[in-house]
Amino acid sequence: MSHRTLTRTLAGVGAGVALAIAIPLAASAHVTISPNQAAAGSDAYVTFRVPNESASASTTSLDIQLPTDTPFTDVGYQPVAGWTGNVTTGTLPAPVEVGGNTITEAPTHLVLTANPGTGIAPGQFQTFVVSLGAVPDVGSIVLPVTQTYSDGTVAEWSATPAEVAADDTKEPAPVLYVNDAPPAAGHDAAAAPTVTAEPTASAASSDPGAGVALGLSITALVVAAAGALLAALALGRRRKTT
Repeated sequence: MSHRTLTRTLAGVGAGVALAIAIPLAASAHVTISPNQAAAGSDAYVTFRVPNESASASTTSLDIQLPTDTPFTDVGYQPVAGWTGNVTTGTLPAPVEVGGNTITEAPTHLVLTANPGTGIAPGQFQTFVVSLGAVPDVGSIVLPVTQTYSDGTVAEWSATPAEVAADDTKEPAPVLYVNDAPPAAGHDAAAAPTVTAEPTASAASSDPGAGVALGLSITALVVAAAGALLAALALGRRRKTT
């Protein structure tokens, strides 16, 4: 095998590995919640996983919009180092019956703000544990998220599942499924068992399932690339000796 042929072979292997790694990274680069299922009437603890999609700016603020037609009566968050949070309570568009009581006010926004000099840097993600209660007796709950970057860029994760199905270029909002079954595939496919007890700090600071899956994928790709490289070198030596 000539030097030029070997170079082209190695370049092709490298491009294939880079593309294969980029595909799962791109597919996972959106705001999600886990678990994405909860029982009606329960107090649910969900983890928002927020990736940074900017190459140069940090994520400095997140605004999680809470439903006003089927409101939560109590919303809380687990503290995260370098971030402050604020739950905003507002007047509902119309009175809502919850647990035999008529309510006119409820939490409408959870705003998480990075302290000066901190934030989610490029190439990183952050998790935020949020308590939502009591879970309304509905099919599903869309939880739009506004993500603001240090350069002023704003990403709106607000599209409903129906809007994403009609146009997959739209940015999907996290969805909490209650009576409806989560989709078998797509942005919210990874359903996990309902969590009704407060998670530990270690669970709040990482997303081990996603990390293990990505790590295994990358390892497999690296091994495959190494095998292709060794095969190419062996073929070159064999041809030189004939």
